[in-house]
Amino acid sequence: MTTEHRGGPVIETVVQVALLALLAYACAHILSPFANLLLWALILAVTLNPLNRRLAGAIGVRQGHAATLLVLTIVVLIGTPTVLLTVSLAGDVVSGYRAFEAGTLEVPPPRDAVAAWPVIGPELHAAWTEAAADFSEFLDEHGEQLRSIARWAMGAAGSSVATLLFFTGAFIIAGVMMAYADSGTGALQRLCCRAAGEERGTRLHTLAVATTRSVAAGVVGVAFIQAVLFGVGFLLADVPAAGLLALAALILGIVQIPALIFTLPAIAWLWIGSDHGTLANTVFTVYFFLAGLADNILKPLLLGRGVDAPMPVILLGALGGMVSSGLMGLFTGAVLLAVGYQLLMAWVDRTAPAAAGGPVPGPEPEPAAGQDGA
Repeated sequence: MTTEHRGGPVIETVVQVALLALLAYACAHILSPFANLLLWALILAVTLNPLNRRLAGAIGVRQGHAATLLVLTIVVLIGTPTVLLTVSLAGDVVSGYRAFEAGTLEVPPPRDAVAAWPVIGPELHAAWTEAAADFSEFLDEHGEQLRSIARWAMGAAGSSVATLLFFTGAFIIAGVMMAYADSGTGALQRLCCRAAGEERGTRLHTLAVATTRSVAAGVVGVAFIQAVLFGVGFLLADVPAAGLLALAALILGIVQIPALIFTLPAIAWLWIGSDHGTLANTVFTVYFFLAGLADNILKPLLLGRGVDAPMPVILLGALGGMVSSGLMGLFTGAVLLAVGYQLLMAWVDRTAPAAAGGPVPGPEPEPAAGQDGA
């Protein structure tokens, strides 16, 4: 009787836990198609919320109205040119692919300056000239390689349109989150306090928010600034494919590839393949050199700013997270490593005083000669 009586509450507890686990799994399964979209919206909302607060205070409106104005401004100033460029690029790729499949693609002859491009210039100029002279014969010789490149270009065009729509939706959802920033922040803070205690939960919530903003400014922001500097320099110096090189500088800057891979080829092209004079080449050389060093100056100022964790911890978390989880891992990796570092330091600080509170016990001294049996 006693065993049955005691077994009843245990079985009831197991059933309740199982039902809660099943409910949590069902909720996670339902939200899984929108997980990346919601996470990106949350990251954008956390990053842009200080700007939204300042905007609301400056124009004297509520945060919801300021968030609507901010999102519309971002979409108009950044989204509209990006949409036009992406649609134009996708259209060119599709029309070029159709002409390529039909065998009616016409290739214009290359400029003589292409042969002066570093490393790939002579080979590219020769292949381009051959394709412009007789594309059908060139297609017969290199048809399989060209088809694989064309299929890759079609896939890249479709992916760029999908990515653009994805981030447009993320910005819109981020605007809704910023409109309810106060209640959302309070709910997340209560959740952290419930999981880790009042004091530590508040600190962990503050750390997660500060780390997200730090990574956005110190990794993505610095890469964007450096890409803009390179893009302006490439345009002024008439470097070929300036826009593509600036985009590559942005992507590789986020991955933390040194800007030297853009600085050295650009300087080499200035002195080998450009038509500028010595003075202009010198000015552009100094400009590209300083643009390549911009991340070394900006990153220590922005990365880890306001975060209660060392900058190497944030940087390692961002890089490791990106390697394991893609671009999203930049933020999740940095936040997780920063929280882990804080928990480790809290554990060390709590145990260290107890260990150092009294004298460290040592071996008992051996009795002096003549006193061992007295």
